[in-house]
Amino acid sequence: MIRVLLPYHLQTLAQVGREVELQVEEPATIGSILDALETRYPMLRGTIRDHVTQQRRPFIRFFACGQDFSLDPAETSLPAAIVTGSEPFRIVGAMAGG
Repeated sequence: MIRVLLPYHLQTLAQVGREVELQVEEPATIGSILDALETRYPMLRGTIRDHVTQQRRPFIRFFACGQDFSLDPAETSLPAAIVTGSEPFRIVGAMAGG
């Protein structure tokens, strides 16, 4: 089971708590986690990544084991700690402005 932490606005949209657990086939990649998340919570489709291009939306960031994976390709394999569920995959809504 992979643990995913969601920002508040996505929690509200999906009507879930801060953390969700997903079953993801190996190898666990950024794309496979997002696919599983959007399959289980269809109301999140298009909020994290574009419908057509599948590219990350501008103010959304991905973190795993203290590293920023936001600019990595969707095929990027994630650390073992994410796959085993000992660490969560974090989706963060970034803020702009000052």
